[in-house]
Amino acid sequence: MRGHAYEHVAAELREAILRGDYPPGTRLPKHADLAQRYDVSEIVIRKAVDDLKNRGLVETRGRGGTTVRERPPVRRISMDRYRADAGPQSVPQTSFTRDAGVTWSEYRLDKAYQWIIADSRLAALFAVDLGVRVLERRFVFYAKGLPSQMSRSCLLAADVEGTAVADPKNEPWPGGNIGQLGSLGVEVDEIAEETAVRMPDAEESAILNIGSGVPVFAITRRMLSRGRVVEVADPIVIPGDRAVRVDQIFL
Repeated sequence: MRGHAYEHVAAELREAILRGDYPPGTRLPKHADLAQRYDVSEIVIRKAVDDLKNRGLVETRGRGGTTVRERPPVRRISMDRYRADAGPQSVPQTSFTRDAGVTWSEYRLDKAYQWIIADSRLAALFAVDLGVRVLERRFVFYAKGLPSQMSRSCLLAADVEGTAVADPKNEPWPGGNIGQLGSLGVEVDEIAEETAVRMPDAEESAILNIGSGVPVFAITRRMLSRGRVVEVADPIVIPGDRAVRVDQIFL
């Protein structure tokens, strides 16, 4: 048998979890029982369970044992999602509710607003001078009660100060950023995104309940109107085990 013993145990437990033998919320057998079943030491079992934690499949809470984690549906992320914001709103929706497959009543948004001065990175993304005043908005997006995405979305004070868009009480806003800017007469006609894959920081792991070995998509987005950058999201953070990136081009 090639490989370490814990890798074989972890592989069998992983297959059992994905097969549904251990549904979400179910506790795995005690380490001693698993050690006896696989005829290995408890040290091997601990390493196997650590492997499952790193993959985001199980979690351990205090003395509650090891429990199989909930597995939200995998989201398909593409630039096409912004059509939900730009199109007519027969029912309230945003690009997030569309790609998460949730209704408005199943959507929740935590938010924190503050006025800041653009640093060198933000100024470069907006293509403005250093020191320009910006509204920084930090969001946590929930689908059916589960935290699914974080973002830091910034708007220029010159565009939004003193308007309904600058009031957090108006969130969530049907049509998202495109709808908000449209209400001010600013028509978004171009969206550019850059996507990186990295490990989450401590705050992202805690808020989004990400397994220790699971990377995230870190997306930097710029929305433009007639060549002018009117919104910067830096970053949008999505757990890598809950999404796939889909890009399409017609030739």
